[in-house]
Amino acid sequence: MENQLEWKEDARRDVFKCRVFSIHESVCRSPDEKDTGVFVVIDSTDWAIVLPVLETERGKAFVMVRQWRHGSQELSLEFPGGVFEDGESSASAALRELEEETAYTAKKITYLGKMSPNPAIMSNHTHFFLAEDLKKLPAQHLDKDEYMDVEIVPIDEVLNNMGEPPYIHALMGTAAALFMQKGGYF
Repeated sequence: MENQLEWKEDARRDVFKCRVFSIHESVCRSPDEKDTGVFVVIDSTDWAIVLPVLETERGKAFVMVRQWRHGSQELSLEFPGGVFEDGESSASAALRELEEETAYTAKKITYLGKMSPNPAIMSNHTHFFLAEDLKKLPAQHLDKDEYMDVEIVPIDEVLNNMGEPPYIHALMGTAAALFMQKGGYF
């Protein structure tokens, strides 16, 4: 049944390349082979997003990062994460991003799932992890173009306000949904 919906690629042309992603045009035939179309695809390495849970005196909280987002032109409060480095496993990428961005490490990391950030135009996947049993490290190790503050936010505050500023990043909503699903919050 699925083959009746599958488009077949006849040609591909690279259009643009930068440090974070590349773009290609894909010339494809429709499933019934009556039409062709040119589709633009954004290629990027896979990403890891980590939901670090910290035990505090007031209860469980997320360790999050606040940073400026150039696309939306506003501040966003997010779970730490980023792109995989060459040859890196999803779990290694998650732990590395956690340590670099928050100055925390985790003794326990659990895979929550994998999703396509936007399968209509993007070829990569986002891998989601829960990080627990956190230990504070001496300092963040940010990339030269990363400027972010670390914030400890009660879990209920994050879950109840997802979709409202500063919780504007759609992938953070996906991460929160996986957290609730896997954590038995339904």
